[in-house]
Amino acid sequence: MFPIRDHNPSGRTPYVTYMLMAANIGIFLSYVGLFNDPRALNFFFSEYAAIPARITSGEGLGTLISSMFLHGGWMHLAGNMLFLWIFGDNVEDEMGHLPYLVFYIATGIAAGLVQIVSAPYSIIPTVGASGAIAGVMGSYLLLYPKARIDILLILIVFFRIFPVPAWIVLALWFGMQFVGGISADLTAGGVAYWAHAGGFVAGALLTAPLWLARGGRGYWRRTHGHPPHPEAVYSVSRTPKVRR
Repeated sequence: MFPIRDHNPSGRTPYVTYMLMAANIGIFLSYVGLFNDPRALNFFFSEYAAIPARITSGEGLGTLISSMFLHGGWMHLAGNMLFLWIFGDNVEDEMGHLPYLVFYIATGIAAGLVQIVSAPYSIIPTVGASGAIAGVMGSYLLLYPKARIDILLILIVFFRIFPVPAWIVLALWFGMQFVGGISADLTAGGVAYWAHAGGFVAGALLTAPLWLARGGRGYWRRTHGHPPHPEAVYSVSRTPKVRR
């Protein structure tokens, strides 16, 4: 079960979101050939990925930013770009292009710092845009809690697309990251759960002043938690049926 689109069209072209997607994809393509050479790939990540032990010793602070544009594989990249495409345009529309770019970088750095605090002496490289994208998701939750998100549900050979409120999707996702962070072995690598959770909380906190400027809970009452404009309408998905 994963989100594939929202019903929340943006009012202007999300140039920064497109730029970030292009940067992530372009940078990944520039080093994807290294996956055939583990030694070269390890050297590359040792230079540009965020390594907690290195950063806590005062070195490689710039990797908090460079690591945000690196990915560990095609599926890692595709998943992050899907979430950025779904949620990024609306947050950019609400904030404006330049403030959104600053917000994205700030939440990515915050996510990286939370991951470092969770395992300050780890020598495992951390890569991925998911911390910054988690910040975008935290912002989206605060601004549009009841915007409809289309979920693709796959049960073996059956599938169906159906809309659910954004707060359910995002709260469930955050809960999974929090539980994953508590139960994960931080010395064994894998998913950077605390970066996800930290980025999400940072995104909500950094969006709070904008939300308050819009009226806070009064903004929710006026919009009923939905986008303050007509929602996009898609054709209804039907579950395939096999005739007997």
